[in-house]
Amino acid sequence: MTSALGNENVSVIGTDPEKHKENAWKVVRELKGPGGGSLFVKTHPKSKNLWVDTTLNPDPKLSQAVAVYDINNLEGGFVSLPIAQWAEVGEGPARVVQPEFNAAGDEVWFSVWNGKDQTSAIVVVDDKTRTLKAVIKDPRLITPTGKFNVYNTRKDIY
Repeated sequence: MTSALGNENVSVIGTDPEKHKENAWKVVRELKGPGGGSLFVKTHPKSKNLWVDTTLNPDPKLSQAVAVYDINNLEGGFVSLPIAQWAEVGEGPARVVQPEFNAAGDEVWFSVWNGKDQTSAIVVVDDKTRTLKAVIKDPRLITPTGKFNVYNTRKDIY
């Protein structure tokens, strides 16, 4: 799956050229997302969710939230979660970016970007219940991106 900067689409792409040669590297479905400006989509083999950010959308209601789809019912649309509101970072753009799973696949971590002189945070969400688990704040967190899970990256778990 991939999202788009310029439109609201989340594109489902066939990636199995051995079992589904006719669909390999082609868009097989388009999901309606909350809006353009998305940078990351993420799921995990143990998750029933697809997480989509809209970090670069000019509407703060979209750039400060994430969309979550049930992968067993993609046609059902998405639920929006107010990640930046949960972070309680105060003034600033508070753009939510980069869902990243922990190794167990039961938590999703989001970066909440703010200006360099404003509070940024990492927000941890329970993947199963889609509820807030923790907010991590520290003056050293300035645009806290790049929090890739080394285990998942090394093992190609996406």
